[in-house]
Amino acid sequence: MSTAPPVAVARLADQLGIDPVKLRSYSRRAKTRTEHLRLVAQYLGWRPTSTLELKELDEFLLARAMEHDSPTLLFRLACEYLISARVIRPGPVTVVKRVAHAREEAQRETFARLAHEFTDVRCAALDGLLVTDPEVKTTRLRWLATGPVEASPAAIKAEVAKLAFLHGLGADALDLSVLPAERRRFLATVGRRLTAQALERRDPQRRYPILLTLLTQSATDVLDEVVGLFDQAISAREGKAERKMRDTLAERGKSGEDRQALLDDLLDIIFDLGLDDERIGGLIRGERIGWPRLRSAREQAAPRLPRDHGHLAALDGSYGYLRQFTPQVLAAVRFAGGTAAAGLLEAVEILRELNATGARRVPDKAPDGFVPTRWRGYLDAARKSGNTSAYRHYWELCTLLGLRDGLRTGDVYVPGSRRYSDPPPTW
Repeated sequence: MSTAPPVAVARLADQLGIDPVKLRSYSRRAKTRTEHLRLVAQYLGWRPTSTLELKELDEFLLARAMEHDSPTLLFRLACEYLISARVIRPGPVTVVKRVAHAREEAQRETFARLAHEFTDVRCAALDGLLVTDPEVKTTRLRWLATGPVEASPAAIKAEVAKLAFLHGLGADALDLSVLPAERRRFLATVGRRLTAQALERRDPQRRYPILLTLLTQSATDVLDEVVGLFDQAISAREGKAERKMRDTLAERGKSGEDRQALLDDLLDIIFDLGLDDERIGGLIRGERIGWPRLRSAREQAAPRLPRDHGHLAALDGSYGYLRQFTPQVLAAVRFAGGTAAAGLLEAVEILRELNATGARRVPDKAPDGFVPTRWRGYLDAARKSGNTSAYRHYWELCTLLGLRDGLRTGDVYVPGSRRYSDPPPTW
């Protein structure tokens, strides 16, 4: 009581109706403090910390340590748990020891849950990630973590090579759902922060869960990167084709000024109600317009533009560029979707087969119902003329653009992806 604030002592003495001086001798006897603390706790419904309460605290901390590894956070959560359970908190040292024990148990539990994955072959493959590989001139772990700087064919094929490497290790088939999501994120964060040498020095019980989690997350990240770069590269070429189309339209507009002036003069003559038909013909062919001007306008006539004003035709100029990486992407990535995308997905499978076999002709029954109306004229004209090469180009471009759009709208998704996963139902 000697350390209590005088104001508090005075208030308590007033409530008890005794002299504040008499309270100074209170709690000098240890037995008094212990007994009164027991009575106060009993009155308020709190329990002392016994073996049972400590065991329950350990179980709580283990569950939290599987999600969070921060000692400070675990200490705070332990205190909050004890308050909610109405258990008198033991000394800070005891709580700190319990937190440290929970973190160690979480590491052991993590390894135990993943023990079935750590075969000799798998462990050798995981250790191989930490060794410099002459093929990539660095460790495979660092190679996997190094992302592209641009959406170029070379960058896309490099990411596809990473995806093939991960698939070769079976990373796409790993299921780490036995661990909480927060634990997996924590392990991956640790793995990205540590160097290969630091990971190599860690004992196997810690090293292998970290590497396995990194491998699994890398499979998802690289897959998302491949699909994202595919989208960016297709869109960049589509944008370039659109700019080319607009430039062409502008040039047509400039070259058509003389023909527009001719049309204006023709309309002036035709709408002159004071002229009969014979006089109109004479003015057009003779004194007002004349044959030379008519012939010049006819020679300057440009072919009529398709419904899209030549957008797809301009994109066809990038066909060779797109072929540098699209076959590799289609071979490495699996796409899925609902009934609305059935025709498109069938076209993607046919295109994948054409790429694999080297065949050039699109099968007669290949679906094209997904092709927008503004582009159907290209396919119809190529089919009518028997130009199988042009039909292949336009059909393939429409398939790639349809796949890009389907990924954006969610009609098409990528199994195993995070960014392009199957969207949840809205009902």
